[in-house]
Amino acid sequence: MSPSVSPEAERTTYDPSPASPTDYSRTPTVKHAGNMAAPAAAAVIDQPSLEVDLETSLEYSTSLESSTQSITSSIVDYVYENGRRYHRLQEGKYLLPNDEKEQDRLDMYHHLQLLTLRGALFVAPIANKPQHILDCGTGTGIWALDVGEMFPSAEVIGVDLSPIQPNWVVPNVRFEVDDLERDWTFQEDRFDFVHSRNIAQSIRDWPKYLRQMYRHTKPGGFIELAEVETALHSDDGTFAGSALERYFANFVEAISGVGVDLIQPTGSLLKSMVEAAGFVDVVTKPFKMPWGGWPKNAEMKRAGFIVALNSATGLEAYAMAPMTRYLGMTSEEVLELCKAAHKDVEGRKVHAYQVMWHVYGRKPEAE
Repeated sequence: MSPSVSPEAERTTYDPSPASPTDYSRTPTVKHAGNMAAPAAAAVIDQPSLEVDLETSLEYSTSLESSTQSITSSIVDYVYENGRRYHRLQEGKYLLPNDEKEQDRLDMYHHLQLLTLRGALFVAPIANKPQHILDCGTGTGIWALDVGEMFPSAEVIGVDLSPIQPNWVVPNVRFEVDDLERDWTFQEDRFDFVHSRNIAQSIRDWPKYLRQMYRHTKPGGFIELAEVETALHSDDGTFAGSALERYFANFVEAISGVGVDLIQPTGSLLKSMVEAAGFVDVVTKPFKMPWGGWPKNAEMKRAGFIVALNSATGLEAYAMAPMTRYLGMTSEEVLELCKAAHKDVEGRKVHAYQVMWHVYGRKPEAE
């Protein structure tokens, strides 16, 4: 298999052979070169309106409980800043940390995605037996591992800037450490399905990114983007004036100071970019994600509790680097803001939610 970036770039491919069949550690096995059963695709989900649960007797925690072994120094020579660990490869490009705390949060977020899609890993109507699948920005590799189990005959490749994926993987899955914004050198027209989730603040050149997806997707194959809106919404005005609103205002201001035009995803923006890249039959599907366990609907309430748990570390993960680097805030000021915002989420008096957009499109068949 050809590597995923230009030949001059450093690239790393993981050998999936573990030291033992029970070694599930996240220390990657690397050489130079390149879990859960789920429905094949999400059905159309008619989500309930987010009605506030006025019953406040249940505590947050009890409510949730009920309901070759070598690696190059340039790859693992991590950057440490304000008590968090960040990637070294293409240093500073990805604003979130990659330490154990963040890896645990990413895995919890994957569970939230499964809950939101009712067990599905994607919404695109891909073929029953795809042979080649690419996961862009694979993170801990949990989505790639799950889809590899779902389609055992498919080759699944996960690509990320950080070598934080596990040693022990299913035989048809492998991981590469690389920068997705460099030129891909995969075979053209190769992938039946290209998946990309939550990397809106990592990609600087979205038109190029999507053109590369188009070039390397097989005619008739699909891509799917899953991105959450930066903005929070509230139907009853309780978000206005909250610490949570102040947090998001600071975050948007901070990422605006990165020096490049990072997108703030919406369904219409993602759809227009996917269509501009050449994909057809582009479909957008919105999914509401409540911040906290305030919804009356049981399914939405559970999702909100998971968002609240995720935000316990996620607020800091998203804020620390951009707010200290581009707003001049101290780490103590950032932590204080995160603490206040998380108190809003746990308190269930701020009835805010985000919209997660799944946008998929098909590459036309060759004429």
